[in-house]
Amino acid sequence: MKKAGIGIPTIQDRARQALVKSALEPEWESRFEGTSYGFRPGRSAQDAISRIYNAIKIGQYYVLDADIAKCFDRINHDYLLSKIDCPSSLKRDMKQWLKAGVLDNGVFEDTETGTPQGGVISPILANIALLGMGRLIGKMYPNNTNSKPFATVIRYADDFVVISKDLGIIEQCKTAIYEWLKPVGLEIKPEKTRVCHTLKSIEYNGKAEKPGFDFLGFNIRQYPVGKYKTGKTGGHKSRLIGHKTLIKPSQKAVAHTEVIKGVIKQHKNAPQAALISRLNPIIRGWANYYSAVVSKETFTKLDNIIWQMLRAWTGSRCGKASYEKLSNYFRHGTIKLSNGKERHENWLFQTKDGLHLFNHNWTPIIRHTL
Repeated sequence: MKKAGIGIPTIQDRARQALVKSALEPEWESRFEGTSYGFRPGRSAQDAISRIYNAIKIGQYYVLDADIAKCFDRINHDYLLSKIDCPSSLKRDMKQWLKAGVLDNGVFEDTETGTPQGGVISPILANIALLGMGRLIGKMYPNNTNSKPFATVIRYADDFVVISKDLGIIEQCKTAIYEWLKPVGLEIKPEKTRVCHTLKSIEYNGKAEKPGFDFLGFNIRQYPVGKYKTGKTGGHKSRLIGHKTLIKPSQKAVAHTEVIKGVIKQHKNAPQAALISRLNPIIRGWANYYSAVVSKETFTKLDNIIWQMLRAWTGSRCGKASYEKLSNYFRHGTIKLSNGKERHENWLFQTKDGLHLFNHNWTPIIRHTL
């Protein structure tokens, strides 16, 4: 049984699940596809984005950008358990965890499908259920010859993209994956499925699709450029390709300013130090997540927006802003960055004691290594 309302197993079950997970993980990690990244040790969202970048940087591609509908809620239990070869006692425990049910506000609900969200073992079970989807496409369109188009699947949990130079192959992959998911108890979410091109606008199913796509909070797109800025194919016969692949924070991700706005509103009457202490981990975490892509312009834009919000915050406390009033909250300061360099700031949101707000653009952009 799980705790009421939040679907988290009891401490005893969590400990038991962690033990079973540690027994399953070594075998299944050796079997999982190299292009699946979600909920796996030593693999991150940035790894998935780097893999996409490496897959498309020297060519132009069509992309199937898709999401599996309610993946963790609908996985067929019998299908999942049939894939796991383990002692019957362990399989019995897993079946009990899968079918334990949820007590929500005093109402008990059976869980006849899906992996329990909040369970320690759920992520690896979901990855086991989805194992084979990438290999299916790899067998249909293998990357073993330069003369034939191929397809690549890159998956992070229930989000995935299929990349190919051929639109027909993309459509065939979409159909193949749809059929492959049926016995798993899953289907592709229609409203979150999109076919696009990395470089140019296309019309698909009567709808105009802009170039590029969003994945894991990143926008991945190619831009046509002249010979002095173009990417190259590499190798001893390197040639210009006429475009450049850029990865930036997506527009939806930049709505992170709404989170900042909410925190500032909650701290309308709080001390400046309390507001800074609450905002700093939010800003640092967001900036670190996007520190390996083309984010400098976005970082600067966000810092300007937040500065305006904070100026309004001071105005709400002390009336119409003046230089004298603002100087009680914004000060001159010297900041030591993580790379050892110093940065001088004229309008630093800082307390008298020296506690200052962290800015997005203090985060260095460092290319991620797979």
